[in-house]
Amino acid sequence: MLSLPAGRLRHRIEIQNYEMTQDDWGQPIYTWTHWADVWASVEPLQGREFLAAMALQSQTTVRIRMRYRPGVTSQMRVLFDGRIYGIDSVIEPQSRRHALQLMCKTSLATP
Repeated sequence: MLSLPAGRLRHRIEIQNYEMTQDDWGQPIYTWTHWADVWASVEPLQGREFLAAMALQSQTTVRIRMRYRPGVTSQMRVLFDGRIYGIDSVIEPQSRRHALQLMCKTSLATP
């Protein structure tokens, strides 16, 4: 896919970066900070449920397609529709700086 038509990018996502700041005593504080809001296409690929730590877990894998944006890494995360998605990999199809594909997962414990 060389280009992404604007009509396919109908989801607004927030990309966050994990950054270190310092408190008043110079101690490190790690927090998620806003990095960018972008239009994207969020496509669910797989979902599963499993038992871990004596609780039912639910995991969803999604592919997020967006226009190329330099600086996106797998150390970042995506917020979309009230869910937090960890970025497993950042793929640049055909290495032409037209688009990015983010392969992401979310895990939720259910009571």
